[in-house]
Amino acid sequence: MKFRQWLLCLTLTFAAGLGWAQDKVVYHFDDTATQALKGLRNIRNHLDVDPTARITAVAHAAGIDFLMDGAKNPNGTEYAPLVSALKSRGVKFEICEITLKTRNLKKEQFIEEADFTPSGVVRVAKLQKEGAAYIKP
Repeated sequence: MKFRQWLLCLTLTFAAGLGWAQDKVVYHFDDTATQALKGLRNIRNHLDVDPTARITAVAHAAGIDFLMDGAKNPNGTEYAPLVSALKSRGVKFEICEITLKTRNLKKEQFIEEADFTPSGVVRVAKLQKEGAAYIKP
């Protein structure tokens, strides 16, 4: 009986350790021109090295522009395929609704891979409080 209890305890400890091993990360975008392409590459590289990382990209202010439908990078290619590829790997993309209101934009103007959060800054802070590492490309 004691062996079974010990084995159960060991199994639960090991399982909990696996959960802790998964990194949680927030990438913070507030300027498309200087951050978008570099940040998307950073996220791709991050997942290439650590495919179990749980990544959330939070965008507000001018950082939301790369998530707009038809947005193109300086090379003239659309951001959407890069975002879509990362979304398929589990990355969450969240847009600040305060920014939408301030800039008179509508959710329909953004790619379908993007989700929305009431406040980008609050979302970044909450993710950090939950233990997410903070990265600003």
